[in-house]
Amino acid sequence: MLIADEFFLIAHNDIRGKAKLHPAATGLGLAAGLLGELILYGHITVTSAQVTVIDRRPPADALAHTVLDQLIGEAQHQAVRTWLSFLAQTAVTSVGERLARAGVLRRQESRRLLRTTVNYLPTDLNVAAWPATRLRAVLERNEPPSVPDALLLGLVAAAGLTREVLWSAGPRAHHRLNLIVPALPAPLKELVAHTEAAVGAAVLRGAL
Repeated sequence: MLIADEFFLIAHNDIRGKAKLHPAATGLGLAAGLLGELILYGHITVTSAQVTVIDRRPPADALAHTVLDQLIGEAQHQAVRTWLSFLAQTAVTSVGERLARAGVLRRQESRRLLRTTVNYLPTDLNVAAWPATRLRAVLERNEPPSVPDALLLGLVAAAGLTREVLWSAGPRAHHRLNLIVPALPAPLKELVAHTEAAVGAAVLRGAL
């Protein structure tokens, strides 16, 4: 499962599909996950607060391909914070639809008055709960996490979801989480830092 997919499942209720965070934080975390996937694929990098495309070849994943096309098509915009804000606007829907296509979630529409809302409900509660459980186990182990897992943990912390992963973990897991982000490769570490700053800015604006 890809970074943004696992973040989505951690950030939403296992049963009702309701977000555990304010939409601003959820969207920013998912946006960072989508950018992080492209960094891990080797298509982009992040340095000095700028996003740079380094490989224009289309990724295998359709959503990653779409995001890369957007980055290429709007090359005049390179600021990480700009792309986080832009992608955050549609990230819940785009990642939710990706998970629905994979059969992990099912799309549910409900209409109230003149407004239609969409929720994404898990098709299997165990699958929906697995990312948080898996990350908790990663933190309890002796060996260092993989780079994708370290990035996901960084984004979980940046968005304010740490409690969802560490709710039953011991002191060792809490300590290890504090060491993981500083050890990330520079582009990913910078992405996590900008995500945390963007969420913090949303708090200051009164969005959260």
